[in-house]
Amino acid sequence: MNHILVIDAGNARLKWATANRYGWSVSGSISNSNVGVLALTHWQSIEPPSRVIGVNVAGKAMQHKLEMQMVRWRVRAEWLAPQAKAAGVKNSYADPSRLGADRWAALAAARRRQRRTTDVNAGVAPMPCLVVGLGTAATIDALAADGTFLGGLILPGFALMRNSLATNTAGLPLKIAKGVYADFPTSTEDAISSGTVQAIRGAIAEMRVLLAAHHGIDASGVMLLVAGGDAAVFLPHLTEPLTLVDNLVLEGVLALAAPEYLPE
Repeated sequence: MNHILVIDAGNARLKWATANRYGWSVSGSISNSNVGVLALTHWQSIEPPSRVIGVNVAGKAMQHKLEMQMVRWRVRAEWLAPQAKAAGVKNSYADPSRLGADRWAALAAARRRQRRTTDVNAGVAPMPCLVVGLGTAATIDALAADGTFLGGLILPGFALMRNSLATNTAGLPLKIAKGVYADFPTSTEDAISSGTVQAIRGAIAEMRVLLAAHHGIDASGVMLLVAGGDAAVFLPHLTEPLTLVDNLVLEGVLALAAPEYLPE
């Protein structure tokens, strides 16, 4: 059976999955430092894929390492780049090619989900959507109801924000901090963790208000799609409606390059 290997090469981790006409099958993830052994470990038992399609924000060296792991399959990887328009998304970036490929894929997946909530006959219109990625960086992208990517934010992610304090301040116990969230923190560790959560949560909430105002609706009318390794940290602090999507970028890669492999 023909199947596709789909790749999301992020800043710190590689995520991948195989898809066939019946949906997703094998999937996994690995730290970028271990990519060089994929052919001997995670990918050793994978049947040769008919296509390899992916996005890569980890640089040319990572792309080369990944392609070396595919040599035995004799298939050339297709690396997707942002465009001015594709998969129903209009890219409003001043230079569309400068948008991160992972963000572009996530927007394509979001647009597909956005369309699936539409029922013209029942008078249900698409909801505007915030696409939130919570990994090494936190990204918050605004997708209008008509599929226009209006723009977005990039912040340091949960760990990166905490680590920046460890690097640039003295006397804060960040390297061993085990703080937890509190509305009114009463320890330095909790203050650090709570401040980081509040900073990112506040940015999400503000972008939600701005996107709602753009459409002349209440903030509750903005759909929130959340993905990324730190999503679990933030879910208790975000308001409905929201959907957690484990493989939003991988889903978007298929939406852009092989939509026939996604279920209707």
